[in-house]
Amino acid sequence: MADLKHLTKTDPLKRNVEKGLEQTENSPMDPPAAYEQPGKVDIDFDSMEKPIQIFMNEHKNAIAKIEKFEKALVQFKTNGYKLDKAINDTFKEFFNFFDNNLLPHNSKEEKELFPLLHKRLIEIGEHGIGKNPPTAIDVMEDDHIKFIQLGALTFNFLGLATRLKDETSRIFVLDTAYENGRELIELLKLHIYREDYTLFPLAQKHITKEEFAAIEKEMSKYQ
Repeated sequence: MADLKHLTKTDPLKRNVEKGLEQTENSPMDPPAAYEQPGKVDIDFDSMEKPIQIFMNEHKNAIAKIEKFEKALVQFKTNGYKLDKAINDTFKEFFNFFDNNLLPHNSKEEKELFPLLHKRLIEIGEHGIGKNPPTAIDVMEDDHIKFIQLGALTFNFLGLATRLKDETSRIFVLDTAYENGRELIELLKLHIYREDYTLFPLAQKHITKEEFAAIEKEMSKYQ
């Protein structure tokens, strides 16, 4: 059984020195091992129920978009915040994906998988303490809210910078956009890793085939 005690909340708005986000000379591609934690469960994709496979395939697509955006964001800062066509096109592609794919993916998880899994985690004792004991689902839903906050901040600051004539102010706003963008990227990658290697294996283990069939039926409405 995955150990959820290690699945703690993160605060992307706090400077994460230990992640080296301020060191732009480092490779922007952090290997999955960077997120490895005691709760990780080895998974066999082919043995997963269909709804989990759908979510995981959407994660694979998201990671490709996130990594492309990350490379462009780092290149943007390396170039002294000079926006060329390739970088601009990548930014547009990412934010379109963010609005039209990533946020609907999160909503689908929240509506079709999370309520039942939260209930099941309570039943098996995988939860915190208190009148309304939290589970890993609360952590994942908090992340979803932070995605919206950080995505909006990054997008809006990038847009604001183009309208500023004062160079000092423009660079300050672009630095802020960059830091929020990097924090968004790191949180997205960590979140996906936690779901793929901790949350989804728990769902696979504690949700019945009949319940997954019902989830799959509801998910078909999103296509």
